[in-house]
Amino acid sequence: MSDLLEVKDLCMYFPAGSAGFLKREKQYVYAVDGVSFSLKKGETLGLVGESGCGKSTVVRALARLYVPTSGEVRLNGKDLGSMNKRELLEARRNMQIVFQNPYASLNPRMTTGEIIAEPMRIYQKLGLLAASNSEIEARVEALMEMVGLLKRYKNRYPHEFSGGQRQRIGIARSIALSPQLVLADEPVSALDVSIQAQILNLFKDIQQEFGLSYLFIAHDLAVIEYISDRVAVMYLGKIVEISDYEDLYKNPRHPYTQALLSSAPIPDPKIEAERKRIILSGDVPSPNIRRPGCYFYDRCQYRMDLCKDSQPELKTSPGGRETHKTACFREG
Repeated sequence: MSDLLEVKDLCMYFPAGSAGFLKREKQYVYAVDGVSFSLKKGETLGLVGESGCGKSTVVRALARLYVPTSGEVRLNGKDLGSMNKRELLEARRNMQIVFQNPYASLNPRMTTGEIIAEPMRIYQKLGLLAASNSEIEARVEALMEMVGLLKRYKNRYPHEFSGGQRQRIGIARSIALSPQLVLADEPVSALDVSIQAQILNLFKDIQQEFGLSYLFIAHDLAVIEYISDRVAVMYLGKIVEISDYEDLYKNPRHPYTQALLSSAPIPDPKIEAERKRIILSGDVPSPNIRRPGCYFYDRCQYRMDLCKDSQPELKTSPGGRETHKTACFREG
């Protein structure tokens, strides 16, 4: 499979006031700091990490809802940063988002049919979609049935639906323009566990039918394991480990990944009682401060002097799989 999405050294810094004498020194929040990865056609890459590590910021920077501070994002080999407004609109047709909160991501003044039809009508007006109004209406009804909603509900408003049904509306809207890539920003975290399983299965069914690629954001390791082909682990704005999901879950190499996996509950009470948990010391450092060394240094039980002053590169470990890369000097 060829690469659909290529991300190289993506950085997203947010201004956070000034400091120093006469406040001449500008401060920033380093939300995303040098993230690189690729995504193949038909593949699901799970992006996991604790709250505040920069996962959602990556999604918004990829979709150009935020203009990245630096870095390169290529979709189908074309650099999004070098595109003019119309070219970017055409590219966005192939990259859509499912947002985290189904209660906040839908316009309460629009009916379900209007919400799902909105992206098609926008592109129709811009001359980028050759479809009649009747074809759009038929497409809306087909999409509703596809995501498990009765088409007679198209005149209902978002407040008349449950959380799971609202997320189905959001999914239908995201695939209305037949994109190649869907950026799913924690799409099941606000739902009950029983509903989460239904929505995850819906994502899989749609992927099989249309050959979609997913960048799937979550903090739940079980969700990521179920939905993903590969998994990238983020910590404080950086990817510290990336691998296919089987190797990462069986053989985690980065100390942070090991700690994450040890904290995930196991259904078997006997195994749960016997296994050893890794308790991280200290708190997550402030994203307002750039560090010369490894960002995980203060909390790592294996830290060395080298880690304090040098940043490890994300690379394949000796003797490990070529697809399994870790940013840790212990693995070098």
